[in-house]
Order: sequence, then structure tokens, then C-alpha cells
Amino acid sequence: MYRAIAKSLAHLRPTAQDRGQFFYGFVRFGTLDFERVALQYHFMRTELVTTLKRQATDLLADIERDKKPILITQHGLPSAYLVDVESYQLQQERMTILEGIARGEVAVSEKRVLTQAQAEKRLAKWLK
Repeated sequence: MYRAIAKSLAHLRPTAQDRGQFFYGFVRFGTLDFERVALQYHFMRTELVTTLKRQATDLLADIERDKKPILITQHGLPSAYLVDVESYQLQQERMTILEGIARGEVAVSEKRVLTQAQAEKRLAKWLK
């Protein structure tokens, strides 16, 4: 399993843009076998609220270009995230799907389920 992970991560190589976002290390497999593995860390860009006030247009252009969120801090504490519209809408769609799955799991655990025939009977008026 560990070898498969190492092979899947082996293609990661830092570029000038990624400087500081990669960690190279050795991972031990078995008793004497070592392999080099690259682990990518996704550091979120952080900006001060004053930077947002002064450079809002530039930050919005960066978000639109990079599609990476920016964490806005106020007095050293996280205050807000700036995300592009497409990513936000995709996230909302995913949340809607996950909420539906969670409601379905609750219904199954509470034994509120129907057979195929019962479901077809209930939905017959809409399936015409």
C-alpha cells in the first residue's frame, strides 16, 4: 500500500510557483527499504483586511485567475474567505447533494423506506 502511495506521489515536482509548497522526505517501507516521496501541502494564501481594502481589484483578479481561495484575517484572526463564483457554486451544489445523502441515511436508519412497488405507486401520478 505504501509503495502505491509513493508511486502516485512521485510525479510531483516543485516549480518556481510552488516554492515552499512541497516537502521532500524519506518514508520507510518494511524494515530496510527507503524511498523518496514528495508530499504536496496546500497552503492557503492569507491577506490582511487592510490589503483587501487597498487592493480589492488585484485580489479579485488573482482569485479569478488562480481559482484558489484567499483567507482574510482581521486582528490576526480568520475573518472571511474570498472564493471565485464558480468554485462557490460548485461547493454549494456539493453541499446540497451531501445533505440529501445524509437525509437518506437518516431515513434508512429510522426504517422510513419503501419497496420499489410502493415507490412507483406513490409516484404514479407524476410519472404519467
